[in-house]
Amino acid sequence: MTDDTPDNQPVAGNDEGSGLTSNNPGPVFLVSYPKIVFLYPTVLAALFGAIFMWVKGDDSTQDFARLPGIIFLLVMLVNFVVIAFDFPRANSLILFFGFATASVTLWMLFDMNPTFAPWVTKQLHKVSPAANASFYMLYVLMMLFLFTCVVVSRRFDYWEVRGNELLHHHGVLSDLERFSAPNLRIDKEINDIFEYMLLRSGRLVLHPSQERRAIVLENVFFINQKEERITKMLGALQVRIRTDHT
Repeated sequence: MTDDTPDNQPVAGNDEGSGLTSNNPGPVFLVSYPKIVFLYPTVLAALFGAIFMWVKGDDSTQDFARLPGIIFLLVMLVNFVVIAFDFPRANSLILFFGFATASVTLWMLFDMNPTFAPWVTKQLHKVSPAANASFYMLYVLMMLFLFTCVVVSRRFDYWEVRGNELLHHHGVLSDLERFSAPNLRIDKEINDIFEYMLLRSGRLVLHPSQERRAIVLENVFFINQKEERITKMLGALQVRIRTDHT
């Protein structure tokens, strides 16, 4: 974590009782999500497939049904790769996109030029992934149901960073754990470029001063903004403490 502690100046504002000042706008809520949230592109692809099939007549035996089927499977494949593997560096990202581009290029080459490799083209034409609108919509509804369950479950397990304490809200009855925050250290880790691209997510590691074990929060959305706000809040607290003792 970089040291963004401001200069030794009093914190502006008159909201000392509420803890809200110009440098400390309020608590920061941290929620750790499961990896299923990264499957939302397949939901969008399935929604496109449902609309496409409804417009075209919803006949999965026709040739036009291949287009949404291929798009859906390709998006699902990429999503599964994102969940199964980590791409921590730009080099791995370039390698993946290079492999994907080469595969799509070869597919189009054989598909649009039947005489280039007749046997390969014949085998490719035997592959005809297609589904009707009901299939795509059922997939969308099932995934939306799972996303809703995830969001509801996170309401019973989240962290709150305040100017002087770290709170863990968990359980149906809102059980609460308190940790000291003035000497809190945080580490930000972006282990997967794809996951960062999809939801600006990453890993936050919290090190409370009086705890021997670190608190690891996976898949925190908009991690850069959260880390910046926490760093600013802790810096403002340090300034206030130093000012009070002068």
